[in-house]
Amino acid sequence: MVAIIELIQALVLGFTIGISAALIPGPMMFATIGISMKCGWRTGPAVFVGHALVESVIFLLILAGAASFLGEKTISYISIIGGLIMILFAIVLISSAKKISNMDLSASSGKKELSSGPVSAGILTSALNPSLIVWWLTAGSAIILQEYLAGIFAVIAFILGHWTADLGFLIAVSSSSSRGKKLFSRRTHEIVLYFCGVFMAVFGLWFLVNYNNVSAFV
Repeated sequence: MVAIIELIQALVLGFTIGISAALIPGPMMFATIGISMKCGWRTGPAVFVGHALVESVIFLLILAGAASFLGEKTISYISIIGGLIMILFAIVLISSAKKISNMDLSASSGKKELSSGPVSAGILTSALNPSLIVWWLTAGSAIILQEYLAGIFAVIAFILGHWTADLGFLIAVSSSSSRGKKLFSRRTHEIVLYFCGVFMAVFGLWFLVNYNNVSAFV
């Protein structure tokens, strides 16, 4: 039986790593901001679901020993595909910005419009983000396997701590973006979407250019 203190330590460690990573601007954050301008605060939990699904698979692969045989070539492919997908995301966001002048910004916050889009965004910006994959298969896997030595409950506590940080951050981002939308002029709304689109494009190009040197992301 894992001691309570070890479970608390694993929980705190997971939360600390999660919030530290979340505070670094990345594709998932900008996708969340862009989508929440249309779909409201529920975007955050939806994006988190997609992100958590991807990380669940990664955690299972780590425990199964996959980190030892996934080589640089595989990560390079992920980087190339991820770069292309993120550029497509950028195009969608920029296209949305161009339509802002014809949108009713006082309309519903998106309760009827929220669908699988944010969940898909969470999946794609996680599964096709080489920096996330590389981190979990290197430093992240070492932490998870170390927790596993203390027992499976320590691993669960670590993951719960990590996901609590992710979920809290994404809700904060989507809520603030959604509330801000009601105060934004059409021009400001348009600029925010352009900003998110440009940053998504930058991430995509960065992944494409550096596909053969993904270790630089970590």
